[in-house]
Amino acid sequence: MLAPKLGIVHISTGDIFREMAKEDTELGRKVAEILKKGELVPDEIVIEIVRERISKEDCKNGFILDGFPRTIPQAEALEKMTKVDKVINLVVPEEVIIARLSARRVCKNCGAIYNLRTLPPKKDGICDKCGGELYQREDDKPEVIKERLRVYEEQSKPLLEFYRGKVPIVEVECREIDIPPEVMVDKILEKLKE
Repeated sequence: MLAPKLGIVHISTGDIFREMAKEDTELGRKVAEILKKGELVPDEIVIEIVRERISKEDCKNGFILDGFPRTIPQAEALEKMTKVDKVINLVVPEEVIIARLSARRVCKNCGAIYNLRTLPPKKDGICDKCGGELYQREDDKPEVIKERLRVYEEQSKPLLEFYRGKVPIVEVECREIDIPPEVMVDKILEKLKE
């Protein structure tokens, strides 16, 4: 939601990996197993995929990285690939993250994303855009979310220290479960303008 307002590309490594996991390849099966467990894809794979993606023409005017970097080696590799302008840090309590992510549903056909709490479909279980069936991703189940948060604390939280003093860090708090995504996007844009 933020990328179009800024006129730049949104690159979600999670989306890239979910697409890879659907492929019947050795790497696709490996990625599928990693995602199912809530673990992180190894740095060397992630770095190569991001390097290739940001080299494409649609990234020449900028991009938002979502889910990358997640580790210090990834951040160090990113510094060699491009200049980081800003880091956006969403400060959200664990219970809010679990409630929001476990309410997420995705269309099997077109990939549209809904949230049963903040952005529900008009008809339960049916995509408003294409009529496809909505489902809950494996990595949006509460037990997998808890593992993802544990891994985040261990591997990703040190990134804030890595970037502190190098790049402006834009912190935006969200302490409410049912706050609409549009409100958060507006808060982020407001902080970016500061």
